[in-house]
Amino acid sequence: MNTQQLIQACQQEWNAYVEHNFVHQLADGTLQHEVFLHYLKQDFLFLKQYTRAYALAIYKAKNLAQMRNALPSLHNLLDSEIAHHVTFCEKWGISEQEMEDETEDFGTVAYTRYVLDTGNAGDLIDLYVALAPCAIGYGVIGENLAQRETTKLEGNPYQTWLEMYSSEEFQEGVVKCVENLDQLIANIPEDSERAKELIEVFKTATRMEIAFWEQGYNAVK
Repeated sequence: MNTQQLIQACQQEWNAYVEHNFVHQLADGTLQHEVFLHYLKQDFLFLKQYTRAYALAIYKAKNLAQMRNALPSLHNLLDSEIAHHVTFCEKWGISEQEMEDETEDFGTVAYTRYVLDTGNAGDLIDLYVALAPCAIGYGVIGENLAQRETTKLEGNPYQTWLEMYSSEEFQEGVVKCVENLDQLIANIPEDSERAKELIEVFKTATRMEIAFWEQGYNAVK
């Protein structure tokens, strides 16, 4: 079994996630500012819980190699992605304290607690599969949009968001995530009950990603 087979097993949900209207409107700069602001605040809260999940991966690891595999993602979240988020939000007039004080939306709670609960109840593989749609999907989105002719950068208020997820540094991190997950699930037969369990975890987390895009629209109705 490999990561690509997980994606193929829920292709409809995956396409709805990586080709969501939210993503296309970011790319052409037409996304409502209020929708994006809600997303930014919730994504900050999401990233905090997401970081905890990678800390859980270290706890769940059975050897030093597995511990070391989780560390770069943990460092990147704390030192780069969240820092970028805070800086980006400040440009939009949102302070770090405001984001800390923000109430978690239902979709944020559901998604992050699902990942943490899956990791707590299962093993390291369950946790990484639950993390995979976010860890891999943002890289796919970033790469897709960078190659798309309709993507607008100049004058786009979301330019730095687009550039971050299409950056070489972020893309390299995604490759490492895929390699790590492929290694963990390589010996699982694709037609086994275990494979079916992991597909369901991946599919559920992907559906949560779709809901995460959509909650911004719902909040400003």
